Amino acid sequence: MNPGLNLLTWCSRAIVRSTSRLWRLEAALKGFNFGGQSLFLGRPIVSRCAGSTVRIGPGFRCYNSQRANLMACPQPSVIRTLAPQANLVIGPNVAISAAVIVAARLIEIGSGTQIGSGAVIVDNDFHTRDAVGQWGDLDVTEARPVRIGARVFVGARAMILKGVTIGDDAVIGAGAVVTKSVPERHLAVGNPAVLKALGKTT
Repeated sequence: MNPGLNLLTWCSRAIVRSTSRLWRLEAALKGFNFGGQSLFLGRPIVSRCAGSTVRIGPGFRCYNSQRANLMACPQPSVIRTLAPQANLVIGPNVAISAAVIVAARLIEIGSGTQIGSGAVIVDNDFHTRDAVGQWGDLDVTEARPVRIGARVFVGARAMILKGVTIGDDAVIGAGAVVTKSVPERHLAVGNPAVLKALGKTT
């Protein structure tokens, strides 16, 4: 084995460990609550509205840098709350890559779920339109909870929109736009997403 390559590998891993702790500290200082160890590869974009809650379970993995994911990360992950009453709950052993997760009311992500590169999960429309067609700021009363079960796989660049519940062991295909709830052990593909039952696992 090349000694120079061994040294480079060791240095790279040491940098990853130290910067991961730094990005976790940044999130903690902004009010994120961590329930155990986590790993950040690259710096995410994180913010928490005063009065809101962000809880992240143990074993969380967040991939943000360009080379952190086999598909490459086109951007850092974005984890945000927008309103004082918002709750964002990420269960144990969840992994996200360059994903956007923004809660104005409630987003829950179950244990063991994986969220692919560039996926978007939002419980709100960000803007509202008034009676004369003018666009205005966020109206949090229009937000609807999003609940994602355990062991769900969300493909690259999929979008999960407000009011959607996704059952355990479901698969959301790459690029799918999900506007309606998905039962457990179902596949959702397309825009708008259509459903198909998955075979039983052994």
